Amino acid sequence: MTRQAVHDFRVGHLRHQLAAIKKKINDAAGPRASQVRVLPVSKTYPSDVLVAAMDAGMECFGENRPQELRDKAQDCAEQDRHPHWVAIGQLQRNKAKYVAQWADEFQALDSLELAAELNKQLERFGRTLKVMIQVNSSGETQKSGVFPADIAPLLDALREFDRLEVIGMMTVAANRALAGDAATAACFQRMQSLQQSLLDQGYSEVQELSMGMSDDFDLALAHGATCVRIGSAIFGSRPTPRPS
Repeated sequence: MTRQAVHDFRVGHLRHQLAAIKKKINDAAGPRASQVRVLPVSKTYPSDVLVAAMDAGMECFGENRPQELRDKAQDCAEQDRHPHWVAIGQLQRNKAKYVAQWADEFQALDSLELAAELNKQLERFGRTLKVMIQVNSSGETQKSGVFPADIAPLLDALREFDRLEVIGMMTVAANRALAGDAATAACFQRMQSLQQSLLDQGYSEVQELSMGMSDDFDLALAHGATCVRIGSAIFGSRPTPRPS
């Protein structure tokens, strides 16, 4: 196949996959479906796949490796492609500069120290950044995130950083395949209750709930998710890294 034929095939396949996801969202969210944002998680996929995804109608991409996000953003910019870049993974402070320079949104803010570093780097680049606080909704010690009781004090402290715009909260629920539907749904229910409690207290910045992935977004939508992070259900199995 020629390069153009490969591209056209990818576009058609990705358009079909995206339509299937949107149908499932319509079925799960009902009249609220138009308010739900699909975040295609493109980590490990090369830039040519992302270009095909853009031609298939996708306008944003989630990346969890800061340097990979930088490289893809540069590649796409050279082709005059400028999607909405979302950093979604745990971020070390020494890599905050990549997110500050290239990302439009960061969905894994989990400490005041990281917020301070991001704000400093954003000032350096003359940019602002939309952020979501990552919440540990499952109580699992191996997972990142701020515990629910600590969210309100963190929101208060974040108001001193003028380069950060808090737009909501994100969580990774208990693994559905291992923990079962009830345990996974309970994580999403905690997030919905936490959001309502914070809104009732006047924290109007927590409008968005990013929760739910390819294997559990139906449960997340049933509990108020406004953003679902979909990787394999759109792009398929991830490329296997080559041996070093």
